[in-house]
Amino acid sequence: MLITSLLLFAMGVWAVLHTQWTPAAAAADQPVAAVTGPTPVAASGSPQPSAASATPAVWTQSKLRDHLVAELNASDPAQALADLARITDSQPYVSRICHPVAHDLGHAALQKYGDDFAKAASFRNDVCGSGYLHGIVEEKLSQSPDPASAVTKLCAPDESASCIHGIGHGAMFVSRLKLPDAEQLCRKFSQTYQVVACSEGVFMQLFEPDETDPAATAQLPADKLAADPLYPCPEQPDVFQGACYFYAPVYFLQKHDYADHPESFAEALRWCLAAPTSDGRQACTRGTGSRLMKYNIDRPAWVGDQCEAAPEAWQRPLCVSGMTSYWNVNYHDKSAKARLCPQLSPAARNDCRSAAAGSGSAD
Repeated sequence: MLITSLLLFAMGVWAVLHTQWTPAAAAADQPVAAVTGPTPVAASGSPQPSAASATPAVWTQSKLRDHLVAELNASDPAQALADLARITDSQPYVSRICHPVAHDLGHAALQKYGDDFAKAASFRNDVCGSGYLHGIVEEKLSQSPDPASAVTKLCAPDESASCIHGIGHGAMFVSRLKLPDAEQLCRKFSQTYQVVACSEGVFMQLFEPDETDPAATAQLPADKLAADPLYPCPEQPDVFQGACYFYAPVYFLQKHDYADHPESFAEALRWCLAAPTSDGRQACTRGTGSRLMKYNIDRPAWVGDQCEAAPEAWQRPLCVSGMTSYWNVNYHDKSAKARLCPQLSPAARNDCRSAAAGSGSAD
């Protein structure tokens, strides 16, 4: 288990606000990545972009998705992705929803280009944790007549961890949320880093259900998660446990209404201590740090303070490592040491500098 944990930290788990908190109107319409399969987006029936839709008072996930998909169909994915980056940079609360929106752009691109994977992928942009690439991959896998064979071919020849992470999302669509079946698809890869990267997509998909989709929530093991949000991590095979614990805080924070209750982040750090293994507690802590940064990226000093207030001293550098890694993912560069660390308190700054050199997670 220690080896698995080290691999996860070395690779960066995909993972994987004085803030502009999302207004209540946005919180009421913020579905996250669907668990039943890619959302069909018809090029001919998409709403057309307009001046009014381009600048609403508050971007909700559905408004942003519809606007950008219409833009993609009217022009190309490059323009839609550039607009997504501009909106996210100018309105930081959008970072909470930009990854699933980027997924939807990947779905729409593959449909626009007649399932031409290479053509859709040629517009790749790593904005919002490479969600566009993930969307293309999961859409293509879900359409494959032989997913077990397609799993190891879609990301060839580069076999990048980001692409394989998308395979994990697609594996959940293909398996209809049956974890053993999704994990079996991940096991088709021959190298441990590939299996781990795939597992990150699997568990990110599990813990981020689309709560506005009845078919999705019907398949989610909600009763078991309500009884134990760490479910099903303790029972997972070793190679899958790290990703499971890393993404488990996503569900915990959603259920504790983090947007209106920022104290839920401190609660999540305490909750991580309930994991039955040291590796699990560490991965959960790092995952909480990642979510802290993702959901509060425009107040990094506050995020660092939350990490440094973790109940156990050993959690603090791990939490900062998670937040540092997500910073690099969000800006798709390695700028944390120069841009993030100086904004933090002395203790968090030191932990940030120690983590920055090796950070490189995904969403």
